[in-house]
Amino acid sequence: MNPSPRPALLLLFLFLLPALIQAGDDPAERLAKAYPGFIKGQQGGDLIWSDGSQMPLDDGRKKTFDQLLDEPDIQDQFTWTYPTGPSSYSPPGFNTDPGRVRYEPLFKKMYGADSGAVQRNLVRVRWMPKSANSTVMITRVNGVDKKLEAVSRELDALPPSIRKYAYPTAGTFNWRPIAGTKRLSTHSFGTAIDLNTKYTDYWKWDKKMAYKNQMPREIVEIFEKHGFIWGGKWYHYDTMHFEYRPELLNP
Repeated sequence: MNPSPRPALLLLFLFLLPALIQAGDDPAERLAKAYPGFIKGQQGGDLIWSDGSQMPLDDGRKKTFDQLLDEPDIQDQFTWTYPTGPSSYSPPGFNTDPGRVRYEPLFKKMYGADSGAVQRNLVRVRWMPKSANSTVMITRVNGVDKKLEAVSRELDALPPSIRKYAYPTAGTFNWRPIAGTKRLSTHSFGTAIDLNTKYTDYWKWDKKMAYKNQMPREIVEIFEKHGFIWGGKWYHYDTMHFEYRPELLNP
């Protein structure tokens, strides 16, 4: 009687599993899936853009936390996994900031290399017309305006006790560096929105640097559903802040 092939197949699967997981987590693959109009994939060690241009994925350097923020490469953007689901609301670990590492050339190529270039792609989006009845300026690149419109509709349908946290907004487009740094804020690209500062907790405003949050999960999960990450899942917490980063959310 021939031995069952199942143990051998199981061993083969377990051998290949790390490679399969790594392939699914590949930065170029995630970026191509998130931004199909701009990015084709990877060739060698380079990210390949739809126009044929290339950017190196990895500069080969090991970096401190501050160097990750100030001198990142594309691969560094994926240093930490952005958490989702019911267990993702615990205070983040020390210096765990999924999404705070941003390789600026990547975003400048998609959204605009200067303020004027970004502004040419800004459109008005009605923000929660049943509740706030206001407008915000957001980029149309990558369909971010359509995603934010969908967020707005869903927030407007929440109970008043929850949706009050989402308005008035505290800003979208603003070409500026992050306070105290030379790094551009994602507000510079028209891809971020800050919500009601009345309910905001921000690490730079807190002398004790003790994690706090008032933002309801219902609001966070609506944003995440449409490709926006939340600054409340950073060790350096910024609970009013949401930015469009689908590459960190797509499996």
